[in-house]
Amino acid sequence: MSEELSESAADVETGELVAVAQVVRVRGLRGEVVADLLTDFPERFEGLRRLIAVLPDGRRQLLALEGHWLQGKRIVLKFAGYDSTEEASALIGYELTVPESERVELAEDEYYDWELAGCRVESIDGQHIGQVREVLHTGATDVLVVDGAATKREHLIPLAAEICVEIDTTRKLIRIDAPEGLLEF
Repeated sequence: MSEELSESAADVETGELVAVAQVVRVRGLRGEVVADLLTDFPERFEGLRRLIAVLPDGRRQLLALEGHWLQGKRIVLKFAGYDSTEEASALIGYELTVPESERVELAEDEYYDWELAGCRVESIDGQHIGQVREVLHTGATDVLVVDGAATKREHLIPLAAEICVEIDTTRKLIRIDAPEGLLEF
């Protein structure tokens, strides 16, 4: 491991991470791996020199990136110290991440799914609706899947500005102005 990577190793153990790829298989004989992209910004790999691998058991490992190229909807990666098929096969299943501080900045009214997950949802008059479990991407409008607080039912709330009138990811709060019938069963 290079000196620069060693100095960063302390940061590997703590801190929030953003997943950018998941290793799915080995490619070729020189230790390259193929990974599914978990980012909408594949260009972010340009200039990257390291990634933090999250192992299936949750441990983290810093990996020096020697090269990469896109292959369809996947990416091929070559890491230092992984020079054979056998060595690279150890990386299968690893989630590849970057520190949250290195995430691609979005426009003011755009959010990552992980920023919305866990947010408390309440009406504009303060009624607790529930908590965001996930974001569904439907093609037309994204939809918040909200686990209902009182009803123990799931609510599907369109992620539209006229409905989600306030989104505060710092406070983990989304205020909605629900049209008639949206929250009824």
